[in-house]
Amino acid sequence: MTGYAEVSVAVAGAQPPLAVRLELRSVNSRFLDLMFRLPDELRASEASVRVLLTQQLRRGKVECRINLDEAQSAQALPDLQQIEPLLQAEAVLLKRAPHLRSLSVADVWRLSAAQQLQPHADPAMLTQAMQRAAEAALIALQAARSAEGERLRSFLLDRCAQLQQWALAAEQVAPQAVARLQERFMTRWNEALQALGGSPDPEAVRDRLLQETTAFALRVDVAEEISRLQSHLDAIRKVLDEGGEVGKRLDFLIQELHREANTLGSKSAVLELSELAVHMKVCIEQMREQVQNLE
Repeated sequence: MTGYAEVSVAVAGAQPPLAVRLELRSVNSRFLDLMFRLPDELRASEASVRVLLTQQLRRGKVECRINLDEAQSAQALPDLQQIEPLLQAEAVLLKRAPHLRSLSVADVWRLSAAQQLQPHADPAMLTQAMQRAAEAALIALQAARSAEGERLRSFLLDRCAQLQQWALAAEQVAPQAVARLQERFMTRWNEALQALGGSPDPEAVRDRLLQETTAFALRVDVAEEISRLQSHLDAIRKVLDEGGEVGKRLDFLIQELHREANTLGSKSAVLELSELAVHMKVCIEQMREQVQNLE
Protein backbone atom coordinates (compact mmCIF):
# COMPACT_ATOMS: atom_id res chain seq x y z
CA MET A 1 0.00 0.00 0.00
CA THR A 2 1.17 3.51 -0.71
CA GLY A 3 1.72 6.30 1.77
CA TYR A 4 4.07 9.09 2.79
CA ALA A 5 5.03 10.64 6.12
CA GLU A 6 7.68 13.11 7.25
CA VAL A 7 8.56 13.99 10.85
CA SER A 8 11.27 16.19 12.40
CA VAL A 9 12.39 15.71 16.02
CA ALA A 10 14.93 17.90 17.86
CA VAL A 11 18.05 16.22 19.28
CA ALA A 12 18.33 17.02 22.98
CA GLY A 13 21.56 18.78 23.99
CA ALA A 14 22.95 19.11 20.46
CA GLN A 15 25.22 22.09 19.74
CA PRO A 16 24.39 23.76 17.48
CA PRO A 17 20.71 22.72 17.62
CA LEU A 18 20.05 19.65 15.46
CA ALA A 19 16.92 17.83 14.36
CA VAL A 20 16.41 14.34 12.98
CA ARG A 21 14.20 14.49 9.89
CA LEU A 22 12.73 11.09 8.99
CA GLU A 23 10.73 10.33 5.84
CA LEU A 24 8.79 7.15 5.11
CA ARG A 25 7.65 6.36 1.56
CA SER A 26 5.62 3.24 0.93
CA VAL A 27 4.62 1.76 -2.44
CA ASN A 28 2.76 -1.43 -3.28
CA SER A 29 4.56 -4.73 -2.91
CA ARG A 30 3.44 -8.23 -2.04
CA PHE A 31 6.10 -8.58 0.66
CA LEU A 32 7.82 -6.19 3.08
CA ASP A 33 10.96 -4.62 1.63
CA LEU A 34 12.75 -1.99 3.77
CA MET A 35 15.37 0.38 2.35
CA PHE A 36 17.34 2.84 4.51
CA ARG A 37 19.12 5.99 3.38
CA LEU A 38 20.90 7.81 6.20
CA PRO A 39 24.25 9.48 7.02
CA ASP A 40 27.06 7.47 8.58
CA GLU A 41 26.71 9.15 11.99
CA LEU A 42 23.19 7.70 12.26
CA ARG A 43 24.02 4.23 10.97
CA ALA A 44 24.40 2.77 14.47
CA SER A 45 20.75 3.57 15.22
CA GLU A 46 19.37 1.95 12.07
CA ALA A 47 18.74 -1.43 13.70
CA SER A 48 16.28 -0.10 16.29
CA VAL A 49 14.26 1.74 13.63
CA ARG A 50 14.27 -1.34 11.38
CA VAL A 51 12.88 -3.48 14.21
CA LEU A 52 10.11 -0.95 14.85
CA LEU A 53 9.07 -0.84 11.19
CA THR A 54 9.20 -4.63 10.84
CA GLN A 55 6.93 -5.05 13.86
CA GLN A 56 4.30 -2.64 12.52
CA LEU A 57 4.36 -3.25 8.75
CA ARG A 58 3.62 -6.46 6.86
CA ARG A 59 3.67 -5.50 3.19
CA GLY A 60 5.01 -2.76 0.96
CA LYS A 61 8.28 -1.46 -0.42
CA VAL A 62 9.18 1.10 2.25
CA GLU A 63 11.98 3.64 1.93
CA CYS A 64 13.18 5.21 5.19
CA ARG A 65 15.22 8.36 4.57
CA ILE A 66 16.86 9.99 7.62
CA ASN A 67 18.78 13.28 7.70
CA LEU A 68 20.32 15.57 10.31
CA ASP A 69 19.21 19.17 9.92
CA GLU A 70 20.88 22.10 11.65
CA ALA A 71 18.53 24.64 13.13
CA GLN A 72 18.40 27.96 11.30
CA SER A 73 19.59 30.61 13.72
CA ALA A 74 21.31 33.99 13.65
CA GLN A 75 24.99 33.66 12.90
CA ALA A 76 27.22 34.27 15.90
CA LEU A 77 29.95 36.89 15.90
CA PRO A 78 33.39 35.58 14.98
CA ASP A 79 35.58 34.41 17.85
CA LEU A 80 38.66 36.67 17.99
CA GLN A 81 40.79 33.82 19.34
CA GLN A 82 39.97 31.86 16.19
CA ILE A 83 40.54 34.83 13.90
CA GLU A 84 44.15 35.38 15.02
CA PRO A 85 45.50 32.05 13.64
CA LEU A 86 43.71 32.76 10.36
CA LEU A 87 45.39 36.13 10.01
CA GLN A 88 48.81 34.66 10.86
CA ALA A 89 48.36 31.95 8.24
CA GLU A 90 47.31 34.58 5.72
CA ALA A 91 50.47 36.63 6.37
CA VAL A 92 52.70 33.60 5.75
CA LEU A 93 50.90 32.78 2.50
CA LEU A 94 51.11 36.35 1.22
CA LYS A 95 54.88 36.42 1.81
CA ARG A 96 55.32 33.27 -0.25
CA ALA A 97 52.76 34.19 -2.89
CA PRO A 98 52.25 37.96 -3.03
CA HIS A 99 49.84 37.59 -5.95
CA LEU A 100 47.22 35.96 -3.71
CA ARG A 101 44.23 38.03 -2.64
CA SER A 102 44.01 39.08 1.00
CA LEU A 103 41.14 37.75 3.10
CA SER A 104 38.09 39.99 3.20
CA VAL A 105 35.99 40.55 6.30
CA ALA A 106 33.38 38.20 4.79
CA ASP A 107 36.02 35.49 4.31
CA VAL A 108 37.16 35.79 7.92
CA TRP A 109 33.54 35.71 9.14
CA ARG A 110 32.72 32.61 7.10
CA LEU A 111 35.84 30.66 8.11
CA SER A 112 35.39 31.51 11.77
CA ALA A 113 31.72 30.53 11.69
CA ALA A 114 32.55 27.20 10.05
CA GLN A 115 34.89 26.39 12.92
CA GLN A 116 32.32 27.37 15.53
CA LEU A 117 29.42 25.40 14.00
CA GLN A 118 30.83 21.88 14.04
CA PRO A 119 27.77 19.85 15.14
CA HIS A 120 28.04 17.82 18.30
CA ALA A 121 25.39 15.51 19.76
CA ASP A 122 25.33 12.66 22.24
CA PRO A 123 24.90 9.37 20.29
CA ALA A 124 22.28 8.25 22.81
CA MET A 125 20.30 11.45 22.18
CA LEU A 126 20.56 10.88 18.43
CA THR A 127 19.19 7.36 18.81
CA GLN A 128 16.37 8.61 21.01
CA ALA A 129 15.44 11.32 18.51
CA MET A 130 15.49 8.79 15.65
CA GLN A 131 13.24 6.45 17.61
CA ARG A 132 10.73 9.18 18.37
CA ALA A 133 10.77 10.36 14.76
CA ALA A 134 10.23 6.80 13.51
CA GLU A 135 7.30 6.24 15.87
CA ALA A 136 5.61 9.50 14.84
CA ALA A 137 6.25 8.92 11.12
CA LEU A 138 4.92 5.38 11.40
CA ILE A 139 1.65 6.65 12.89
CA ALA A 140 1.28 9.15 10.04
CA LEU A 141 2.17 6.52 7.43
CA GLN A 142 -0.35 4.07 8.86
CA ALA A 143 -3.02 6.75 8.69
CA ALA A 144 -2.25 7.35 5.01
CA ARG A 145 -2.23 3.62 4.29
CA SER A 146 -5.51 3.18 6.19
CA ALA A 147 -7.12 5.80 3.96
CA GLU A 148 -5.96 3.86 0.91
CA GLY A 149 -7.16 0.65 2.54
CA GLU A 150 -10.66 2.13 2.76
CA ARG A 151 -10.55 2.92 -0.95
CA LEU A 152 -9.42 -0.64 -1.71
CA ARG A 153 -12.18 -2.01 0.52
CA SER A 154 -14.80 -0.07 -1.46
CA PHE A 155 -13.25 -1.32 -4.71
CA LEU A 156 -13.37 -4.96 -3.58
CA LEU A 157 -16.95 -4.67 -2.34
CA ASP A 158 -18.00 -3.19 -5.69
CA ARG A 159 -16.34 -6.09 -7.50
CA CYS A 160 -18.04 -8.58 -5.18
CA ALA A 161 -21.40 -7.02 -6.05
CA GLN A 162 -20.62 -7.32 -9.75
CA LEU A 163 -19.56 -10.96 -9.39
CA GLN A 164 -22.74 -11.65 -7.45
CA GLN A 165 -24.83 -10.31 -10.35
CA TRP A 166 -22.97 -12.49 -12.84
CA ALA A 167 -23.35 -15.53 -10.58
CA LEU A 168 -27.11 -14.96 -10.38
CA ALA A 169 -27.24 -14.58 -14.16
CA ALA A 170 -25.34 -17.86 -14.57
CA GLU A 171 -27.70 -19.52 -12.11
CA GLN A 172 -30.66 -18.52 -14.29
CA VAL A 173 -29.00 -19.45 -17.58
CA ALA A 174 -27.63 -22.85 -16.51
CA PRO A 175 -30.93 -24.88 -16.34
CA GLN A 176 -32.09 -23.44 -19.65
CA ALA A 177 -28.74 -24.31 -21.21
CA VAL A 178 -28.92 -27.90 -19.97
CA ALA A 179 -32.49 -28.27 -21.27
CA ARG A 180 -31.46 -26.90 -24.68
CA LEU A 181 -28.57 -29.36 -24.85
CA GLN A 182 -30.82 -32.32 -24.05
CA GLU A 183 -33.34 -31.16 -26.64
CA ARG A 184 -30.58 -30.75 -29.23
CA PHE A 185 -29.31 -34.28 -28.56
CA MET A 186 -32.77 -35.79 -28.87
CA THR A 187 -33.47 -33.93 -32.11
CA ARG A 188 -30.25 -35.16 -33.66
CA TRP A 189 -30.96 -38.67 -32.44
CA ASN A 190 -34.40 -38.72 -34.02
CA GLU A 191 -32.91 -37.46 -37.26
CA ALA A 192 -30.31 -40.24 -37.12
CA LEU A 193 -32.99 -42.88 -36.50
CA GLN A 194 -35.01 -41.70 -39.46
CA ALA A 195 -31.93 -41.78 -41.66
CA LEU A 196 -31.04 -45.33 -40.56
CA GLY A 197 -34.51 -46.71 -41.15
CA GLY A 198 -34.50 -50.27 -39.76
CA SER A 199 -32.55 -49.73 -36.56
CA PRO A 200 -32.75 -52.17 -33.62
CA ASP A 201 -35.35 -51.35 -30.98
CA PRO A 202 -35.56 -47.53 -31.25
CA GLU A 203 -37.18 -47.25 -27.80
CA ALA A 204 -34.30 -49.01 -26.05
CA VAL A 205 -31.74 -46.93 -27.89
CA ARG A 206 -33.69 -43.77 -27.09
CA ASP A 207 -33.67 -44.68 -23.38
CA ARG A 208 -29.93 -45.22 -23.51
CA LEU A 209 -29.45 -41.90 -25.25
CA LEU A 210 -31.55 -40.21 -22.59
CA GLN A 211 -29.26 -41.71 -19.93
CA GLU A 212 -26.21 -40.43 -21.78
CA THR A 213 -27.63 -36.94 -22.21
CA THR A 214 -28.58 -36.87 -18.54
CA ALA A 215 -25.03 -37.87 -17.58
CA PHE A 216 -23.68 -35.17 -19.89
CA ALA A 217 -26.06 -32.65 -18.35
CA LEU A 218 -24.66 -33.51 -14.93
CA ARG A 219 -21.14 -32.96 -16.23
CA VAL A 220 -22.03 -29.50 -17.51
CA ASP A 221 -24.17 -28.59 -14.49
CA VAL A 222 -22.57 -25.56 -12.81
CA ALA A 223 -24.88 -25.25 -9.81
CA GLU A 224 -22.17 -26.34 -7.35
CA GLU A 225 -19.61 -23.94 -8.79
CA ILE A 226 -22.05 -21.04 -8.59
CA SER A 227 -22.98 -21.96 -5.02
CA ARG A 228 -19.33 -22.14 -3.92
CA LEU A 229 -18.54 -18.89 -5.72
CA GLN A 230 -21.33 -17.13 -3.85
CA SER A 231 -20.07 -18.60 -0.56
CA HIS A 232 -16.57 -17.24 -1.26
CA LEU A 233 -18.05 -13.81 -2.00
CA ASP A 234 -19.86 -13.89 1.36
CA ALA A 235 -16.58 -14.84 3.05
CA ILE A 236 -14.74 -11.94 1.38
CA ARG A 237 -17.37 -9.48 2.56
CA LYS A 238 -17.09 -10.86 6.09
CA VAL A 239 -13.29 -10.51 6.09
CA LEU A 240 -13.53 -6.93 4.84
CA ASP A 241 -16.07 -6.09 7.55
CA GLU A 242 -13.90 -7.60 10.29
CA GLY A 243 -10.83 -5.62 9.22
CA GLY A 244 -7.36 -6.20 10.69
CA GLU A 245 -4.71 -8.06 8.73
CA VAL A 246 -6.84 -9.30 5.85
CA GLY A 247 -4.24 -9.71 3.09
CA LYS A 248 -3.44 -13.41 3.41
CA ARG A 249 -7.05 -14.43 4.03
CA LEU A 250 -8.20 -12.53 0.97
CA ASP A 251 -5.35 -14.01 -1.06
CA PHE A 252 -6.72 -17.48 -0.34
CA LEU A 253 -10.35 -16.56 -1.05
CA ILE A 254 -9.44 -14.88 -4.35
CA GLN A 255 -7.62 -18.06 -5.40
CA GLU A 256 -10.77 -20.05 -4.62
CA LEU A 257 -12.89 -17.61 -6.62
CA HIS A 258 -10.55 -18.01 -9.56
CA ARG A 259 -10.75 -21.80 -9.28
CA GLU A 260 -14.56 -21.78 -9.40
CA ALA A 261 -14.63 -19.34 -12.32
CA ASN A 262 -12.20 -21.54 -14.26
CA THR A 263 -14.31 -24.63 -13.60
CA LEU A 264 -17.43 -22.73 -14.61
CA GLY A 265 -15.76 -21.76 -17.87
CA SER A 266 -14.59 -25.29 -18.64
CA LYS A 267 -18.08 -26.71 -18.01
CA SER A 268 -19.87 -24.02 -20.00
CA ALA A 269 -21.48 -25.74 -22.96
CA VAL A 270 -23.31 -22.63 -24.17
CA LEU A 271 -22.07 -19.20 -25.19
CA GLU A 272 -23.92 -17.30 -22.46
CA LEU A 273 -22.16 -19.19 -19.65
CA SER A 274 -18.78 -18.92 -21.37
CA GLU A 275 -19.13 -15.14 -21.63
CA LEU A 276 -20.14 -14.87 -17.97
CA ALA A 277 -17.15 -16.98 -16.95
CA VAL A 278 -14.78 -14.72 -18.91
CA HIS A 279 -16.23 -11.59 -17.28
CA MET A 280 -15.83 -13.21 -13.87
CA LYS A 281 -12.19 -14.14 -14.44
CA VAL A 282 -11.30 -10.62 -15.57
CA CYS A 283 -12.99 -9.15 -12.50
CA ILE A 284 -11.33 -11.66 -10.15
CA GLU A 285 -7.91 -10.85 -11.64
CA GLN A 286 -8.50 -7.16 -10.90
CA MET A 287 -9.34 -8.08 -7.31
CA ARG A 288 -6.26 -10.29 -7.03
CA GLU A 289 -3.94 -7.46 -8.11
CA GLN A 290 -5.36 -5.16 -5.43
CA VAL A 291 -5.42 -7.79 -2.68
CA GLN A 292 -1.67 -8.31 -3.18
CA ASN A 293 -1.19 -4.85 -1.66
CA LEU A 294 -3.30 -5.32 1.48
CA GLU A 295 -1.86 -6.25 4.85
